[in-house]
Amino acid sequence: MGNQTPQPKDWILDIAAYIPGKAGSDDGKRLIKLSANENPLGCSPAATDAMIAAAASVDRYPEGGSTVLREAIGAKYGLNPAQIICGTGSDDVLQLVANAFTGPGDEIIYVRYGFAVYEIAAKRYGGTPVVADDRDYGTDVDAILAKLTDKTKLIYLANPNNPTGTLIGAQEVKRLHDALPGHVLLVLDGAYAEYLEEDEDDGALALAQTASNVLITRTFSKIHGLAAERIGWGYASAAIIDAMNRIRQPFNVTTAGQEAALAALADDSFVASSRDHNRKWRQWMTGELEALNNHGLRVIPSHTNFLLVLFEGALTAEAANQALMKQGYVVRWLPGQGLVNGLRITVGTQEENHGFVAALREILDGAA
Repeated sequence: MGNQTPQPKDWILDIAAYIPGKAGSDDGKRLIKLSANENPLGCSPAATDAMIAAAASVDRYPEGGSTVLREAIGAKYGLNPAQIICGTGSDDVLQLVANAFTGPGDEIIYVRYGFAVYEIAAKRYGGTPVVADDRDYGTDVDAILAKLTDKTKLIYLANPNNPTGTLIGAQEVKRLHDALPGHVLLVLDGAYAEYLEEDEDDGALALAQTASNVLITRTFSKIHGLAAERIGWGYASAAIIDAMNRIRQPFNVTTAGQEAALAALADDSFVASSRDHNRKWRQWMTGELEALNNHGLRVIPSHTNFLLVLFEGALTAEAANQALMKQGYVVRWLPGQGLVNGLRITVGTQEENHGFVAALREILDGAA
């Protein structure tokens, strides 16, 4: 038999594993974490209470279809619960749709500087990732359409986008969809949609209710503050959801997660306070960082709970990242996504935001 060992599929070895935002320094020291776009206010107290209560039933499998949660999501957003699927975070839903609708030889389009999971999902099932050029770090609809071929099966579009924080409006989303062949599935990832103002609605929910080739995804990890519980959901036509349910893990959302999400969904005041906090401190941080443009900093306008800051002066993003860790702050440096010159910085608490800006100002002054 020789020394043969089991070998993975060729395309699996071509995947660069996802690297989460750090929680500490390279030597393991705990730092103030501004690297993962978590809610600095935590989660709804009602969600915490629901998780504690759910501990009494850890000996029982969770309800496999997340039925009550799907009904609550449907009631909240005016959607048919039968066309909603829940997953272990919206990442799970993004992977499920690639599994169900793509395979070897198929092309999957996403925007340069898009969410890192898209490339993984594309390659995981043997598909070919196709990267569309950005427009000044934002989505360029024409660049996406230029990449369409007869092999295109799926398009991922985060709106607002992670890690750039950029947004395209409803007209551009509609223009993109209108130009697609019916067999191409448009996945609109709305992980940060709850941070948008009312006049910034990109029309994704309405589009998914009328189009047979649109899937929208949402998560409870961001504004709802339930990142550790891993709860996400998607909505699409009945045929798309049916295909995804056929391969979904049967108990993919825990009982505690379902109960916490139900409570979080009902706590409008917590969501509103989280949005208000983010709006105030994102604006403050943007102003403070833009005032440092004499050091070569450039802040990309954000519609999310983070800022992408480009280092275009003497201090590199890598050096700033290392210096910030020494000062007690960990942010997200993303060379693996082509952002060698950028840091993604989560909007934190008032104290964290003031401390971060002061630390960065000190670092920049020292490098001048």
